[in-house]
Amino acid sequence: MSIKIRKQDALNYHTQGQPGKVEVVPTKMLSTQLDLALAYSPGVAEPCKEIAANKDDVYKYTSKGNLVAVISNGTAVLGLGNIGPEASKPVMEGKAVLFKKYAGIDSFDIEIDEEDPGEFIKIVKALEPTFGGVNLEDIKAPECFKIEAELREKMNIPIMHDDQHGTAIISSAALINALEIVGKKIENIVLVVNGAGAAAVSCSRLYLALGLKKENLIMCDSKGVINTSRTNLDATKAAFVTSRKVNTLQEAMKGCDVFVGLSVADAITPQDVLNMAKDPIVFALANPNPEIDYNLAMKTRPDVIMGTGRSDHPNQVNNVLGFPYIFRGALDVRATEINEAMKLAAVHALATLAKEPVPDIVFQAYGIDRIEFGPDYLIPKPLDPRLITTVSPAVAKAAMDSGIARNPITDWGQYHQDLLKRVGIDQKLTARIIERAKQKPKCIVFAEADHPKILKAAQVLQDEKIAHPVLLGSREEIERLIKEHGLDLSECKIIDPREEKERTEKFARAYHLKRQRKGIAYKDAERAMRDRNAFGAMMVEFGEADALVSGLTKDYPKTILPSLQIIGMAEGVNRVAGMYILMNKKGTFFFADCTVNVDPNANDLVEIIGLAARGDKFFDIEPRVAMLSYSNFGSSKGPIPEKAREAVRIAKQKFPDLVVDGDIQANVAFDTDIQRQTFPFSALAKEGANTLIFPNLAAGNIAYKLLMEIGGAEAIGPILLGMKKPVHILQLGSSIRDIINMAAIAVVDAQLHDQNDRL
Repeated sequence: MSIKIRKQDALNYHTQGQPGKVEVVPTKMLSTQLDLALAYSPGVAEPCKEIAANKDDVYKYTSKGNLVAVISNGTAVLGLGNIGPEASKPVMEGKAVLFKKYAGIDSFDIEIDEEDPGEFIKIVKALEPTFGGVNLEDIKAPECFKIEAELREKMNIPIMHDDQHGTAIISSAALINALEIVGKKIENIVLVVNGAGAAAVSCSRLYLALGLKKENLIMCDSKGVINTSRTNLDATKAAFVTSRKVNTLQEAMKGCDVFVGLSVADAITPQDVLNMAKDPIVFALANPNPEIDYNLAMKTRPDVIMGTGRSDHPNQVNNVLGFPYIFRGALDVRATEINEAMKLAAVHALATLAKEPVPDIVFQAYGIDRIEFGPDYLIPKPLDPRLITTVSPAVAKAAMDSGIARNPITDWGQYHQDLLKRVGIDQKLTARIIERAKQKPKCIVFAEADHPKILKAAQVLQDEKIAHPVLLGSREEIERLIKEHGLDLSECKIIDPREEKERTEKFARAYHLKRQRKGIAYKDAERAMRDRNAFGAMMVEFGEADALVSGLTKDYPKTILPSLQIIGMAEGVNRVAGMYILMNKKGTFFFADCTVNVDPNANDLVEIIGLAARGDKFFDIEPRVAMLSYSNFGSSKGPIPEKAREAVRIAKQKFPDLVVDGDIQANVAFDTDIQRQTFPFSALAKEGANTLIFPNLAAGNIAYKLLMEIGGAEAIGPILLGMKKPVHILQLGSSIRDIINMAAIAVVDAQLHDQNDRL
């Protein structure tokens, strides 16, 4: 779906905290004088001498092998034109972030104040000692063709102008599969390309490499068909002259099999689509609005196969399917270039992956029950975790087969594992949850809607269609804050309990009925309903909202108590528990119980183990549970090790298929080498733990807060486990992003409750 971006939100995003989107983080310890001496003078002299003796050792002793330069002069920034190098920097930083997120590649963005192609080439060539590869970006045509061609010739590292080749590779994969579905061969089709810029030229060249006949390719620019009657064509356009007797785009469209739009919105009409051949293929790739609206095209021709650049329609041609994984494969074999064979390998890898059975993790990410190869699924989804292990090896192998790989891969099984470690599926966890929430948004009641953070989060949830926020609080105050912060929450329902006499009475009667044998009189119940946490919990209990999110301004115990009294625990659950998700460069880890149970006994810990394991699976991660202590398998005595061991004993009986062990110290739970050497019997010795169960609330609470504050971990939570209906409690002082993430989890939790499942 199209995301509404507000100017101030975008500016705030780029200025909050440290300006920009990237930073440099050391990969080695720098805590002692010895560390510093090894990192710089005098220790650094040793790798310098090794590299001086053998230049290739730069890959051994520096980050060059995993470092890509994202370079632009800002002359053709998407949708903005020639805005200059400084103004292009936010885009280049964004590209660098995508390299890291999707392929674990480090990037520096470099903006060059030079429009002369010759001088630009000299500058980039001079940077070769620093980088393992160069991604050229947003450089205008036709200069971009000369720049890329000469740099590829002069440099011995992978060079790719993604504006040219990214769209070409992804659309080619879609084209192969679309032609297979309609039963046409590429050598027999007529293909019209509207646009003659960098992407259009590269797409056309790649289609020809796939077997399209040159006489069957018709390219159009803003003046019409590039044909033999045209004069003053530059060399690039001249290569695509057609001898066909057509002059306009509309004439070219008659009887053609495929239309590829790389131009402007609404360039073609329904009549143009009607004029195409049987089973037409239309890739309308102009952004943000395609050459013809998706729904209009589908209504016009039910037999049309459509692709766009948008995420709200099937078959999104998105460059992120290509460039991270292409560079990953090229870097890993130290390829001297990115050649045609490597691009074609990426094309065929993407096309083949779309035909393979889609794993559950992708279904869950997009909230779709069925995804299978066909007209609405020509290419993989961007959140498919198999992309890195499919495209990168194909590109690496093509480089090896082409004779341009200086570091060939010999163990493909190990390479597969190395790729998973680069990013794994963990880095995309929040993205998958949010995408899944978007498929079926739920009503989330926010009990603290008179807080600016809640309202700003609600704006995002509303605009991105993640949830339907219900704002609980003083109507006057909420409306004042909405106006003060320039928000538009017209789609959000505001409920002021003071205006809800009948609803309050209904809730009070229900509360009194639940708690009358707990010493609660009706007057007490009426007073209780003045608490918005209680009122919100009643809304969920009565089905007037699907989930409750609260806790931004109140302590955890005060926030959770009304929900426990009103909604209660799920059937078969004897106690609820709180779990945090901690994410850092080493992976994603689950911590329980950090928020609810002060001093659980062994049986309580078994409950927490079961709830945490269920929570792991909710996030598509197979649990490996460590019951923590200050002891390793009986090495120390005391009440904590003893209850930890007893909990593990019972848990292994109750959950025979669960990987769980302890008592174990936190560092040993992760260190498989220590376990294999000293505790080879441990169930965690093979892969280590990803889920930590703390023996008491103090230990868990201290651990996650230390990791957040000084360990650099990103946290999601606390996630409340074991409730009868979805209730999720925010951490005191949560950020807007934390609130959005928690709301998305609440939505997916509510979706599961619809299926009689739960967190």
